[in-house]
Amino acid sequence: MLGPPPPRDEQETRSLVEKPLNNSKIVSETPKSPLGFQSLTLVPSKTDLCKAPLPNEEPPRRPRRGSALRQVLIALIANLGPVNTGMVFGFSAVAIPQLMSANSTIKIDSDQASWIASLSSLSTPLGCILGGYLMDLLGRRTTLLLLEVPLVAGWLLIATAGGVPQIYAGRLLVGLGSGLVGAPARVYTGEVSQPHLRGTLAALASVAVSLGVLIEYGGGAATEWPVLAGLSAALPLAAFLLTALLLPETPAWLLTQGKKDKARTALHRLRADTCDVERELADLEAFRANIANLKSSAGPTAPPPKQHSIIKSLFEPAALKPFSILVIYFLIYQFSGVNSITFYAVEVFRESAEGIDDYLATVALGVVRLLFTILACGLLRRCGRRPLTFISSIGCGVTMLGLGTYMYLAKEAKEAGLAPPPSWIPVLCIFGFTAVSTIGYLVVPWVMIGEVYPSRVRGLLGGLTTCAAHMFVFTVVKTFPFLQLTAGVHGAFWIYGVISTLGTVFFYFFLPETKGKSLEEIEDYFAGRRDTLDTPKKRPIVISQPV
Repeated sequence: MLGPPPPRDEQETRSLVEKPLNNSKIVSETPKSPLGFQSLTLVPSKTDLCKAPLPNEEPPRRPRRGSALRQVLIALIANLGPVNTGMVFGFSAVAIPQLMSANSTIKIDSDQASWIASLSSLSTPLGCILGGYLMDLLGRRTTLLLLEVPLVAGWLLIATAGGVPQIYAGRLLVGLGSGLVGAPARVYTGEVSQPHLRGTLAALASVAVSLGVLIEYGGGAATEWPVLAGLSAALPLAAFLLTALLLPETPAWLLTQGKKDKARTALHRLRADTCDVERELADLEAFRANIANLKSSAGPTAPPPKQHSIIKSLFEPAALKPFSILVIYFLIYQFSGVNSITFYAVEVFRESAEGIDDYLATVALGVVRLLFTILACGLLRRCGRRPLTFISSIGCGVTMLGLGTYMYLAKEAKEAGLAPPPSWIPVLCIFGFTAVSTIGYLVVPWVMIGEVYPSRVRGLLGGLTTCAAHMFVFTVVKTFPFLQLTAGVHGAFWIYGVISTLGTVFFYFFLPETKGKSLEEIEDYFAGRRDTLDTPKKRPIVISQPV
């Protein structure tokens, strides 16, 4: 037999009843029954009615976009490496004149000076390939940590050098570090940033390189080269500490390793708790599952070894198509004369513009490059990759053809004993060339390295692409004197102008627009799983009515 319930006081009864609707009011009560039961009539308040969910109502979703501040800060830390790359470029420009001065403790000749300038480029391609391989094998974050080691060691070797061989060794090490940092910094930035920020944040690497060059120029004017090298070692050391303390591994790489919980934790650190992390993680998982299903549907074949699978992935359309496009992009970009102007700017100003301080003009050219690189970061988000590329290809073609024409007319006027054309024309062409090349050529292809490759081989292909870019730099710089001898100074600039102009045709037909697209959408496009990356236009809704 059931006995009466344990007695409750009135306050406890009221609290149990009022728990679901805290603001409800008791409007009537019945007397307690012999068993201790009591009926209460409740009137819910307006607040409780507003809070109460409807029967079929879904809970509100969190926003898809994560914290922009977190993504920007993380991208800034990841791109400290490219700042060091610019410092490697700029160091030889200020160190070689000091080493060749009469009061230098280490004497060098012109041949040794050329080796000091070029040895870093010799080890950079090796670093590019090694960086891409390590990035896929060990992870993006771990590679960003490892690459700082040769940079710190190289700068310290140069700072404490007692002879030329030690400077050579230091330059080889910093060149290796520059190659290692090329792809990891860009791929890491591309994978941790969301589509609406990716273009701007990925362009930070190009800004960082320009900033590094200016840092070395300013430091070389204020101090001696050993002190400058020692101070330069502080940057990769700081980058190592900040990366170890603040940067998580990318969720995309963690999912490829089957580490879902760690990928979720990384997303929380990247996006903040206000973002719908679970939805983004589900999207990433669904994409990976879709890729796995497509591969399994090809046939019941045994899975190949991992190394063989990676090599096979390199020749799939999703990898081969974007790799071909970017390699040709870098080929056109380099043979438009960008680095020929950069390496020979002083000579060009000296030959073409009389009455102008050529060194001051060169420094001003570096400032213009930095300012327009910053401008390009904002334009990438607003305008996209294709329009900026067209600005560079057409603009570089026009300015190079104009500079070559000026050189030709100046040569003809000098031989005929006539007054040369106005000296402001080549200055305008060179500064205009730097501005338009920076907006597109110096930013867009580097940003796309982190966007267009499949995640499975993104690191390896990013390293190979960066390696090809540096090989093109070496080729262009070495062949510029040969072009001047065979075609004349004006002929060399005409060749560059024609190549850049014709490159516009290639970009128009083959360069896709990746602005605002997710990495999954881009990979689907190159794999042939979608016909276009263009956002489908909204079709009007037509309602048929009986006539």
